[in-house]
Amino acid sequence: MATLTLRGLRKSFGTTEVIKGIDLDIAEREFVVFVGPSGCGKSTLLRMIAGLEPITAGELRIDDKRVNEVGPADRGLAMVFQSYALYPHMTVRQNMGFALRLARVPKAERDRKVNEASRILQLDPYLERRPKDLSGGQRQRVAIGRAIVRDPKVFLFDEPLSNLDAALRGQMRIELSRLHEELNATMIYVTHDQIEAMTMAEKIVVLRAGEIEQVGSPLELYHHPINLFVAGFIGSPRMNMLAVKVVATNPSGTEVELASGARLIVPSSGGARVGDAVTLGIRPEALRPDPNGVLQGEVRLVEQLGGLTLLHVAAEGIDDMTVQIEGSNGTRMHQSVRLSVDTSACHLFDSSGLALAHLTRHPLLAA
Repeated sequence: MATLTLRGLRKSFGTTEVIKGIDLDIAEREFVVFVGPSGCGKSTLLRMIAGLEPITAGELRIDDKRVNEVGPADRGLAMVFQSYALYPHMTVRQNMGFALRLARVPKAERDRKVNEASRILQLDPYLERRPKDLSGGQRQRVAIGRAIVRDPKVFLFDEPLSNLDAALRGQMRIELSRLHEELNATMIYVTHDQIEAMTMAEKIVVLRAGEIEQVGSPLELYHHPINLFVAGFIGSPRMNMLAVKVVATNPSGTEVELASGARLIVPSSGGARVGDAVTLGIRPEALRPDPNGVLQGEVRLVEQLGGLTLLHVAAEGIDDMTVQIEGSNGTRMHQSVRLSVDTSACHLFDSSGLALAHLTRHPLLAA
């Protein structure tokens, strides 16, 4: 397995710069996910690592060796694309072993590698079938098997689950996580789906407009987002963002006033001054129906998802606030509710969108 080092990596198409100076270290055997909205540059960055896009400026090193000018076939990487790109006239066995055949690997060695990949991916019953006889998830596993047999230094995945339905995506997330553990491999995975990022990654790289917004573990990004963009992108349902005003600051935190006149003390600091207009971020699970709650509103929509329920609440100065509660809760549409707020799970962001320092650290991150 390999380490990767990106220093000042840039990519331009004509006069348009799409990757704007990326600095990143990826450790050996790490599972790293590039996540961000469409057009943020995540797939372009992956293709630069693979050698499929030339690097305009900066340096890419694999195992501390500069590879800017090294061709894709010689970088020791294997890429799995969104489309399966399987040969329809070949069996599963033939598809997985085709690259080895082109490389003139002896048949006995080819068979050994294909059989091992088939065991890992649980494809043994399908080795003699053709792609048309497989499900979408099985086809994607064949595409992954084609990468495994090459024994690459790094696996690269470019939105490999996008063509699958929701149930298959969930299953494949589990299988990919298991695969990473079994292969003990360095993996880089690109997705626009933050749920995929949260459930699989050891380290998430959040990208926007060709630049890195934040790098960290899933829980680090969820509980300590560096700015409004990361706070709004990571988490489903997304964080509620409320316009508030600073009315006091003290050692225990920052006191803010909502449009309704309600006040909350958030354990945040970092330069906010009395009178400043800031943004209060509240995760949906930090809100709870409570007859003594400081917020009052009307339920406009109820989404019952079985194990949990989402309430969409309108309050003074707030058009739509999402509240996540237990699925057995009996709150109904058009019902008036009061809500309490777990301020320890709230965040404040200044006028430029940067997070104010949180005075407490989440228990799972305290170490």
